[in-house]
Amino acid sequence: MPLTSRPLRPAPTTAVTPPAATPPTETAAAPPAGDPARPSRRPRLRAAVLVAASAGLIAAALPAPAPLGIGDPLFPHLGNPGYDVLAYDIALTYSGVNTEPLTAVTRVDALATADLDRLHLDFTHGTVSAVTVDDLPAAYETSGEDLVVTPAVPIDAGEPVTVTVHHTSDPRGPADNGGWVRTSDGLAMANQADAAHRVFPSNDHPSDKAAFTFRITAPRELTAVANGLPAGRTDHGATTTWTYRHRHPMATELAQVSIGRSTVLHRTGPHGLPVRDVVRTQDRETLEPWLRRTPGHLEWMERKVGPYPFETYGVLVADATTGFELETQTLSLFERRLFTDPRFPEWYVDAVMVHELAHHWFGDSVSPRAWSDLWLNEGHASWYEALYADETAGQSLEKRMKAAYAASDGWRAAGGPPAAPRPPAPGAKISLFRPVVYDGSALVLYALRHEIGTDAFDRLQRRWVAEHRDGVASTADFTALAEQVSGRDLDAFFTAWLHGEKTPPMPGHPDWRSLPPADAKH
Repeated sequence: MPLTSRPLRPAPTTAVTPPAATPPTETAAAPPAGDPARPSRRPRLRAAVLVAASAGLIAAALPAPAPLGIGDPLFPHLGNPGYDVLAYDIALTYSGVNTEPLTAVTRVDALATADLDRLHLDFTHGTVSAVTVDDLPAAYETSGEDLVVTPAVPIDAGEPVTVTVHHTSDPRGPADNGGWVRTSDGLAMANQADAAHRVFPSNDHPSDKAAFTFRITAPRELTAVANGLPAGRTDHGATTTWTYRHRHPMATELAQVSIGRSTVLHRTGPHGLPVRDVVRTQDRETLEPWLRRTPGHLEWMERKVGPYPFETYGVLVADATTGFELETQTLSLFERRLFTDPRFPEWYVDAVMVHELAHHWFGDSVSPRAWSDLWLNEGHASWYEALYADETAGQSLEKRMKAAYAASDGWRAAGGPPAAPRPPAPGAKISLFRPVVYDGSALVLYALRHEIGTDAFDRLQRRWVAEHRDGVASTADFTALAEQVSGRDLDAFFTAWLHGEKTPPMPGHPDWRSLPPADAKH
């Protein structure tokens, strides 16, 4: 996600007889069963005529909830323990006015990894009207930015569970808070780093990836597009419902929904890959010279790191000012001005397009285990951005890395070292995306290539994206693989380059100097 300005109530109490529990849309091996003294939940569901009436009493008997989190060092309240999300099914209804809340129903299919008397979801900036757990009404309340759900029957470890939340999704509010982006003709999403839960209830942390289905109902004159491939379109008089499914696991921060007066342009990428671009209809001809470059970008990246990891790719050009571009999975988000402002050189725009594409290997297919692993995303994307500019436009990689080296001590002083970044500024989550995680981290890769040699470095890159495809991985995973591929002990190298307050000497360039922090450009 590079900056384009670079030198982003109580539950109902009506008694009901529940239908059979809805199975999850994916299967997974069950973890060990919970407490053997705790009776199985499913037989109890069959005797649940009274549980809906008692849900409020169960909630009242529990202590007041506090916001939870999975212990991310940068976002301590993000994510929730006790379950693994398998799939989201998100239904959104848009009125056609992008300053009005959307009505929504989000279904979360999960597998419990612990015994749960209640379950937390990340959610804010919307109003909840009802929650069910396995089709039984559940009590719910908020705590911080958590939606705390108390099921009528406690959940046992190893059991599948379906939580359905009826809510609104509000596109109003400061644009720099993330979530919905209001465009000149509708809406798009920008959920990085922790804003997906401003749009829909979720386990909003990249370590819990899941399959996604989107069902978007909008006025029939508008076009709706989301991650993945189309899975149906139904007209209802004045409205149309568009369905999209993405079959690869995806982090919540990479979700994308675009609604507007758009045209979807289709072309073919390497190996017959479907490429679809989404632009305002009136911009179709203006943007075509840029959009037709994408198949060539895909071919270049595949030569470097191997096959593109998803079922489709494309570019979403939004007429909105965000200050950044964003690698939403299978449909990268770009500001229109990137392609129309003559102050951006052609080579720069081309390289930024490659940056967001590169994220589909580094950050999307292989997601960070914690947000402190962000350097793995942005450092690699910046590396391939710079390498592409070097190879195709004569923009010297060495010159760029030398300039980064000169500024590196200043970047580290301002934001911490690459693998130990300081938390974002209060109320400014996007401040996490500092120069040290972009060129400051690409500089680590440049040093590593000098240290282990180009052949070993290229093998490392290919193995990294192949072995962790559709998964999550950490800095420790990367350093271990680098040692395995190179056959060398790299502990001292990585400790200095990833965690040092000062930038180590550059292998192969003993003459390079880093400026004192007061003299470096932050």
